[in-house]
Amino acid sequence: MHLVPAERADHRTIDGHRVCDAVAAIGDVADVRAWAERFSLLADPHRLALLLALRRAGPLAVSDLAVASGMNGAAVSQAMRLLRAAGVVVGEKSGRVVRYRVVDAMLGELIDRAAGIDTPARLPG
Repeated sequence: MHLVPAERADHRTIDGHRVCDAVAAIGDVADVRAWAERFSLLADPHRLALLLALRRAGPLAVSDLAVASGMNGAAVSQAMRLLRAAGVVVGEKSGRVVRYRVVDAMLGELIDRAAGIDTPARLPG
């Protein structure tokens, strides 16, 4: 039980070796919080719809995302601001148009797996 924190070392365990494996699996609490924050981005159906659209269709502008998702432009813009601030998407400006794309590789792969997408279609750019 060498991995059990000192403040929990006196607690009774059934399978001590598995407890150590579980402690190792959980790892750093800060990392767990960071993952929980990433997953929270997917917990909103509107944000998830936008991310699915971006992963499958490639870079899209807010107005196109609004049409594809059935959301209004202001709601899409707000969601994209949040996703951009979290480092999940980036916007690339071309003239007056900003097209967003998913840049978080791990989150993108998770979205692909959840959606059953083997290889996402990617458009140049």
